Amino acid sequence: MKKLVKTFVITALAFFVSCNNSDNNSLAAKKAKMEELKKQQQSINAAITTLQAEIDKLDSNTQTVQAKIVTLDTLRTGLFKHYIDLQGNIESQNISYVAPGNGVGGLVKAIYVKKGDYVRKGQLLLRLDDAVYSRNLQQLQTQLNYAEDLYRRQKNLWDQQIGTELQLNQAKLGVDQLKDQIATLKEQKNQTNVYADVSGVADQVNIRVGELFTGVAGQTPQIEIVNNTDLKVTTNVPENYLDKVGVGNEMIVKLPDLNASFNTTISLEGKTIDPNSRAFYVEARLPADKNLRPNQVAVVSIKDYESKNAITVPLNVVQSDQAGKFVMVAIQENGKMVAHKKPVQIGQMYNGQIEILSGLQTGDLIISDGYLGLYEGLPITNIQ
Repeated sequence: MKKLVKTFVITALAFFVSCNNSDNNSLAAKKAKMEELKKQQQSINAAITTLQAEIDKLDSNTQTVQAKIVTLDTLRTGLFKHYIDLQGNIESQNISYVAPGNGVGGLVKAIYVKKGDYVRKGQLLLRLDDAVYSRNLQQLQTQLNYAEDLYRRQKNLWDQQIGTELQLNQAKLGVDQLKDQIATLKEQKNQTNVYADVSGVADQVNIRVGELFTGVAGQTPQIEIVNNTDLKVTTNVPENYLDKVGVGNEMIVKLPDLNASFNTTISLEGKTIDPNSRAFYVEARLPADKNLRPNQVAVVSIKDYESKNAITVPLNVVQSDQAGKFVMVAIQENGKMVAHKKPVQIGQMYNGQIEILSGLQTGDLIISDGYLGLYEGLPITNIQ
């Protein structure tokens, strides 16, 4: 390029000298020479521009591009599951609201249970006032003693062939009737003892000695027994999952407060849609656990999709451009590792992983870290 510039300068000087030495000093001749020089200048400038571009290109190709450090992961197929995450509620299968056996109730004379106690089925919980029954029993027992004595006398006379058979039968009937009345009254008196219908924990004991026990106080049960060994979890599933969720679906129940989780399956599916929530009811049984409590809040994950041989990648490595979704991978090119953009079609995503339906295959090396800022053909190196 320097030689070309030098030639231009020498040519211009020679022309200038020749103009001064020429006898033709007319204005027209000088203008013509000026136009000719301008054309030569434009030609030389264009040659300089082209030459400079060629020099820059050759110079950039000789420079070494530094490889970018990335992390690579080899793709493999595996089991991929998608879950619906919902809020659930722990409920007991057996909650007993204790009621008086006579259906009426009575004044409490003694309490044999307190809140939090474990009780067995058939255990005595309360004793109600039975004074009326006791007095009536005492009177009936006196009448029975008299009737039995009368029957014995009548029987002795009959054995001596004195009296009639009718008199004997009437005496016996009187005894039998009194015995039936006493049996009925004893049963009624026994109903003043209140027993537990189920085994469990006395979750509520809202009664004191001297108060009237009827089973409920307003709308609150006076004694509530909860069986924590027979629990279930319930939740409402949006109706758009009707064709994906049903009896037998896998369910994971997580209790954040207890740092515990349980694997179960849906055992019951509601057949109606709630008009307000647009959801249907499902429930699943839970194993016995002393730490579980009715009305606990749970995180319920219901499996609605599964692929046994899926290709999945971390959600953050999937990028987007005007053409759609793509993932940066590593390939070998001219003996070195470079970045390559692969368009992909995505499927379900869950727990930070996304399913790749097409575009990637087993064995591909995806760039899992350092993928931002990469472009096609950029040299890369892997962190071991």
